[in-house]
Amino acid sequence: MADTDKKDEKEIEIPQTLPVLPVRDIVVFPYMILPLFVGREKSINSIDYALSTNRMIMLLTQKDLNVENPEGDDLYSVGTVGLIMRMLKLPDGRVKILVQGLTKARCLSISEKDNYYVAQIEKIEESKIEQMTLESEALIRTVKEQIDKTVSLGKTILPDIMVVLENLDDAGRLADLVASNIGLKTEQAQHILEITDVLERLKKVSEILNREIELLLVQQKIQSEAKGEIDKTQREYFLREQLKAIQKELGDIDERMEEIKEFRRKVEEAKMPEKVHQEAEKQLKRLEKMHPDSAEAATVRTYLDWLVDVPWSKSTKDNLNIKMAKKVLNQDHYDLEKIKERILEYLSVRKLNPKMKGPLLCFIGPPGVGKTSLGKSIAKALGREFVRMSLGGVRDEAEIRGHRRTYVGALPGRIIQGVKQASTNNPVFMLDEIDKIGKDFRGDPSSALLEVLDPEQNNSFIDHYLAVPFDLSRVMFITTGNMTDTIPSPLRDRMEIIRLSGYTAEEKMGIAYNYLFPKQLKEHGLAKEWLKVSEHALMLIISQYTREAGVRNLERELANLCRKVARQIAEGKKKTFLITNNNVHKYLGAPKFLPEEEMKKDEVGVATGLAWTETGGDIIYVEATTMKGKGSLTITGQLGDVMKESAQAALSYVRSRAKELNINEDIFSKKDIHIHIPAGAIPKDGPSAGITMTTAIASTLTGKPISRNLAMTGEVTLRGSVLPIGGLKEKALAAKRMGIGTIIIPKRNSKDLEEIPKYVKKDMEFILVETMENVLDVALDKKKLS
Repeated sequence: MADTDKKDEKEIEIPQTLPVLPVRDIVVFPYMILPLFVGREKSINSIDYALSTNRMIMLLTQKDLNVENPEGDDLYSVGTVGLIMRMLKLPDGRVKILVQGLTKARCLSISEKDNYYVAQIEKIEESKIEQMTLESEALIRTVKEQIDKTVSLGKTILPDIMVVLENLDDAGRLADLVASNIGLKTEQAQHILEITDVLERLKKVSEILNREIELLLVQQKIQSEAKGEIDKTQREYFLREQLKAIQKELGDIDERMEEIKEFRRKVEEAKMPEKVHQEAEKQLKRLEKMHPDSAEAATVRTYLDWLVDVPWSKSTKDNLNIKMAKKVLNQDHYDLEKIKERILEYLSVRKLNPKMKGPLLCFIGPPGVGKTSLGKSIAKALGREFVRMSLGGVRDEAEIRGHRRTYVGALPGRIIQGVKQASTNNPVFMLDEIDKIGKDFRGDPSSALLEVLDPEQNNSFIDHYLAVPFDLSRVMFITTGNMTDTIPSPLRDRMEIIRLSGYTAEEKMGIAYNYLFPKQLKEHGLAKEWLKVSEHALMLIISQYTREAGVRNLERELANLCRKVARQIAEGKKKTFLITNNNVHKYLGAPKFLPEEEMKKDEVGVATGLAWTETGGDIIYVEATTMKGKGSLTITGQLGDVMKESAQAALSYVRSRAKELNINEDIFSKKDIHIHIPAGAIPKDGPSAGITMTTAIASTLTGKPISRNLAMTGEVTLRGSVLPIGGLKEKALAAKRMGIGTIIIPKRNSKDLEEIPKYVKKDMEFILVETMENVLDVALDKKKLS
């Protein structure tokens, strides 16, 4: 290719109609001389027509070089009018021509005529530099220096062209000549051709030369291996681009495009909602434009992996067979009829209304009563996947909502992680220990849970990492806790609370025989006939080796028993063992819990109270005694403020009723009263011991003993009214475990008697009282208890 001044465009008149010659993979500039090989029939016809007239032809570049028979829309509208200087017909039927570019022209329309294309054109007049300015002269000099630099760095440009460039001062011709000789891509060359402003075109050429110089510098450093000073990322980018070009030439598979193609397939298979699908496509387009080894590309890949793995449309079909679900629940759990009934009600409603949102249940009860295992059974009965997440000690809001993608190592919250783990969008999701969730400077997780656990909001839950809405309304959330006091009220308001009380000894025996003992035999490799435990022995283990609301310690003791037997069998000793109440201590040691010795007889000043704890119900002994003094009241036993105030109220009530109780009023000024509740290392608080402390004080001052078979619970006022308390079922079960036969309770708690099992009420007497007078009439009168 060379530049020439032989033809001056001013002396040549350009016709308005010219035949069209489409060219592939090259853009012809004015003053450019180059050979072209023509093989298409229409193109050869165009050349023949041009040679028969004025030898001029319109050279237009194809937009897509793979189009064999281009039409008007397949060609760029701006091209170059060329003059055919020579023509040679080749043996294979093709034609070789030598053509020189004359001037730029715009194609107005293209039509087909006699099997070749004819274009209506208009010549493009370029802006001329009338007088050379400092800017234009500096720009011309810069481009010449840049082209010299590229040649010095190894760019191949013919020496003849370099001579012409050195002597060329026309900015427009300089830009065209440089652009036609530095190997630009078709799109870049066409863009330069279409720029009519001379200085603007030269500036664009200067920018391209500047980038070319940078690229040549990198290439030179790679080839010379200059001490590894080149930036690693830049070098890898250049090498990978070269490798891709080689692979493309060899026809090898482009791994990057295969990755994009695989992501697109997964996006389609995931059946995402429209908004999520749009976000996935947006991220895919970003990934296509990124360098595959950049840090941001790795972040986008991880994000897309999460998007396609989340089960947007995958769900399990509910098992709506009510009888089968009831059978599954009964197989896995003993008693718990109220909860089983609630689950069966939910299934029944789902059967009638499949679009019903999942309920939000909260199981509250002491440890070891089967809250977590009950969630697994519910999932099994429904035929759903089960996911468990513990909230105990969680203090970071990001654990629920996830981290934003701007952070290094960001991940979705554990809610989305759990749903992904389940691989379905409607699992049974258990949130354990919701009463032990915390908060600090990193946020309040309980507030984040408000959206998760609200059926009206969680249908568009947005995790910070995914940043797109996910429907949690189909998830069945179940939360567990030991108490409701520490659960924030807005969160507690969203949940349907179901309380699980502790088990009685009879219930524990049923659980042990039906579930725990067979499970331990299987885990220790023992056959049923090798180890048998009598009912009396099992009752002894329950009453004297464990003291709990649940059955965890009972299971540990049964496991301990199985280990002892397994060792003897492994050592070759006898293979049948019968555990009775006479030999159980040989395997488990001495009993850990014995009945209090002092409570084997009725005593003055000792009253039995009932308390609710996190582990279920328990009994407390309230002791009161008098000594010489000045009428002061001493309270010990590590009591809380509420309990101390109850003691003050109890003493005030007794003093106000001294005459009715036949108590000498002088005793309050001459005697000190001391109230103590044993187990002083354990903190105690609450108002429900009010009537117990009042009774203990009254017993001490009147000298009348209190029955050891009597327990009581209730809050007392200065006027002697007995106020209702909570946790009656747990307290009744505690009294049952201790063998107490009579309980005094507030009359307003009569409604709670329905929650107490019939076999518990059968062996116990509940005395309903409204005033403290009723309590003292019963507690200090043996005839009424006989």
